[in-house]
Amino acid sequence: MRFAVDGRYIQDHFPGIGRYTYNLVRALAEEIRDDALILLHNPRPLNTRYDLSRLGANVRPVLCETPTMSLREQISLPRAVRRLDADVLHSPYYIKPYWLPVPSVLTYYDVIGLLFPAALPSVRARLVFRLASWLALGGAAKVILLSEAARLDVVRCFRVPREKTVVVYPAADARFVPQPPEAVARVREKCGLDGPYALYLGTTKPHKNIALLLDAWARARPQAQLVLAGAEDARYPYPRERARSLGLERDVAFLGSVNEEDLPALYSGAALFVFPSLYEGFGLPVLEAMACGSPVLSSDAASLPEVVGEAGVLLPPGDLDGWSQALADLLSRPEELQAMRQRSLARAKTFSWSRAARETLSVYREVLA
Repeated sequence: MRFAVDGRYIQDHFPGIGRYTYNLVRALAEEIRDDALILLHNPRPLNTRYDLSRLGANVRPVLCETPTMSLREQISLPRAVRRLDADVLHSPYYIKPYWLPVPSVLTYYDVIGLLFPAALPSVRARLVFRLASWLALGGAAKVILLSEAARLDVVRCFRVPREKTVVVYPAADARFVPQPPEAVARVREKCGLDGPYALYLGTTKPHKNIALLLDAWARARPQAQLVLAGAEDARYPYPRERARSLGLERDVAFLGSVNEEDLPALYSGAALFVFPSLYEGFGLPVLEAMACGSPVLSSDAASLPEVVGEAGVLLPPGDLDGWSQALADLLSRPEELQAMRQRSLARAKTFSWSRAARETLSVYREVLA
């Protein structure tokens, strides 16, 4: 059999989807034996994160310079699939070719665009999200979700038959392991962090619930610094404004986007990783933090209990009193944080890219049976 994966999303513009696609393809290459694995890729977009030459000898890269999210892909990708004699195409994003000459497998991440419309910049973008999702979910032979919570939402919101869906948990990139003290010290110096810190990593979109985190920090006033890392969306400047209004200018560090090579040490050096999100289709930063041995304080919304399990502390994302109390308690109890580090490491090891690859291959073969 010849399995094709749309790898055009392995680029800097799609950090999460690119990471998922790259790691899945690497793992698939280790699992296939008599089958062929074709990766459609476009070298034009900026890609500073992922080395396609490290994907393995079992992967056949095929040039496909059609831009993502373009009308051209509705013609060029079906032609490429036919020319390559592929048996199935795996699309890692819902904006994809919708009419194909072969069965397609879709990875669909979440319904944030429906549940939190403010996460999309305009009415047009919301309409495109609904239409493109409907076309992608309806046309796919099988839909892969990254959590049971996301699966339930897709079945409920888009009326996708449950038997058409399957949950395949991803894993953290192999780079995310506890880092040595000298690596942590280097990143601390680079980021200007000279004491204990609690870390949040993610965007500033409203559903990430950073406002609650700042309010809880202002109440708790722990003997630590709050570090907010990740791209700051210009449409949502409220975290900086909220920090100023709460008098937290000296207590909160805004790092913005962090270099990929610095992330494992930033996670490893954190006294606590905090993630108050209102909704996640999976919550990869939480798993990456645990893989680096960071204790985790997370919301209990959507998929996050599936990721954290019993390794960390889970709280409702609207419980301001609970969050402020947990921050004060945990950051004053180093022995409890050390025990949580061990639980984080053990929990992270239960997620495996090799298992994800085997389960994904089973999906490919099922749609061709």
